[in-house]
Amino acid sequence: MLKSAFTDHPASVGETYGQHMGMAFSFAGRMFLASLACLIHGVLPFLCVRTGSMAIADLHQRMVTHRDRRTAEQREPASSHPAAA
Repeated sequence: MLKSAFTDHPASVGETYGQHMGMAFSFAGRMFLASLACLIHGVLPFLCVRTGSMAIADLHQRMVTHRDRRTAEQREPASSHPAAA
């Protein structure tokens, strides 16, 4: 039961616990830097004009593209991959 609390969600997006933690940490770092840019932009609106919105768009694409690719790979049998032929 306790193990599944750490592995169910990562498995649902096609990752191990370690892979999921690494991805979450990379997102956290990027969001932290983007939030600092947004704070700077709030005080000095001529700086970091698109930094926050670009970070959001990039993170969304990484999450959706990464998830969609893994999901497609999990659905295809190994024999249908070109490398398996």
